[in-house]
Amino acid sequence: QVQLVESGGGLVQAGGSLRLSCAASGRTFSNDKMAWFRQAPGKDREFVAAINWSGYGTSYADSVKGRFTISRDNAKNTAVLQMNTLKPEDTAVYYCAAANRVARWGSASEYDYWGQGTQVTVSS
Repeated sequence: QVQLVESGGGLVQAGGSLRLSCAASGRTFSNDKMAWFRQAPGKDREFVAAINWSGYGTSYADSVKGRFTISRDNAKNTAVLQMNTLKPEDTAVYYCAAANRVARWGSASEYDYWGQGTQVTVSS
């Protein structure tokens, strides 16, 4: 059974940091693209960051570039999103996603597997 499980969410003050982890199981995701999306109340799910596990390429939304860093550990079948200098507008449920083939890294419809989400709340 393929499963993605996020962890590391929580409540943090503006300017603080959180580190989200995505643990994948059920098969090897080494050659899959992994991504993070987020969804705030009343808003559409939006792209945050993605990483090519077969290589080392990354992509970031303009809103998080310079503050967030996506990384992976293929041996542990995990992906990590380090979030620094958090802002109240970063508040959302963060979802981990994976796919073997992705034409548009920022399109949620391209991804085959999704985690349950982890809540990130940034207070002001």
